[in-house]
Amino acid sequence: MEDRERPVNPAAATTIARRVEVHRLAVAGRQPEIARDVGDRVCRVWLSTSRFAAVEAMATATLTLGPDAGSFYDRGWARSSTGRPRPALEDYQQALTMYQQAGHRGNEAATLTSIGRVYDSLGDRQRALHHYHQALPIRREVGDRAGEATTLNNIGSVYDSLGDRQRALHHYHQALPITREVGDRAGEAVTRYNIAMALRAGGDLNQAISELEHVVDLDRQVGHPDLEADTRVLEQLRQERAERQ
Repeated sequence: MEDRERPVNPAAATTIARRVEVHRLAVAGRQPEIARDVGDRVCRVWLSTSRFAAVEAMATATLTLGPDAGSFYDRGWARSSTGRPRPALEDYQQALTMYQQAGHRGNEAATLTSIGRVYDSLGDRQRALHHYHQALPIRREVGDRAGEATTLNNIGSVYDSLGDRQRALHHYHQALPITREVGDRAGEAVTRYNIAMALRAGGDLNQAISELEHVVDLDRQVGHPDLEADTRVLEQLRQERAERQ
């Protein structure tokens, strides 16, 4: 598997290497609390840098010491990201049950959202919506505004896939002010892009172009890798509008 890990400074790399060794010793010494804590810290770093095989191996090693919600969640993420939705669902379901039993509402919402994404990737839109709609009120309950925006975007995307543009736009427009409130410019760009595509599908090119202009500006601000692609889409929509006039 391609390793797309971003460069890290030597001190950070040394810290991770030490934690990996601590985890190995904790597993060998049958010390589950240490293994779970250190393993989760390392896995979160590796997940952010797409080291999915390493995450799966570490989480699996931790689980030899007994069930652990965090390890199930991390392994589910790794398996989902490497094209294995069914094993991912099994892991996420294990994590969900444990988070619910422990009363960890924030983690419960995150896991419900992840399950929804897997069902969405499988084309099971109704099950995806079912899990997103379970996650949304919990996000609000715990005050997770960024997570709320993500879940609203996910719901909008499913409705988009089902051809229900009005419901899609309704959820995108709820997500947009939240992304701005929390200062998530990349999330705002994604939301505005989703709005633009829904408007384009509905024939409203002027509004779609306006949204895409915001997207391109935000892409430039954050150095987003989609800047070039989004700029091409914007130019394409401008050309479509010119041809209609």
